Amino acid sequence: MTDMDIHVESVDGSQMAAKITGRFEIGDDSFEFSAIAFGRIGGQNIGAKLTKKTIKEIKSLGYDPDEIIDTLQHNLIQGRLNLPEGLQRESFADS
Repeated sequence: MTDMDIHVESVDGSQMAAKITGRFEIGDDSFEFSAIAFGRIGGQNIGAKLTKKTIKEIKSLGYDPDEIIDTLQHNLIQGRLNLPEGLQRESFADS
């Protein structure tokens, strides 16, 4: 699993479903992402998306885009992220 630092920039929605936008850093490189978080039935699930340009950049740095997306999703589900000031985790995730 690749080490990454995730910074959520906005969350729009509720505990049932929310759109998340932000960026993640791998070393000195920063990449934007968007994700949809679903809760409730079957537990929490997050589907992250990267642009074609971001995928191309990740490949050029020698990373596997599928592994990066898996790691990003896993970290988001586990709550390994940084939130902007004023946004409470409880506003979009079950406590």
